[in-house]
Amino acid sequence: MATTCVPDATAEAHGAIREFMAARTGRPPWPDEQDEYELLLAWAAALRERPTT
Repeated sequence: MATTCVPDATAEAHGAIREFMAARTGRPPWPDEQDEYELLLAWAAALRERPTT
């Protein structure tokens, strides 16, 4: 099994998304939770797009 190196901030963002979804197992986010979910996704996307140098 190959291991990958994930920057701490990216791992934190992905962990927050996993926690968010785990709390809602078996159902999609309710409308009032959708904004929070979209912010988490935007955070992860911003981290992916940042320069690595």
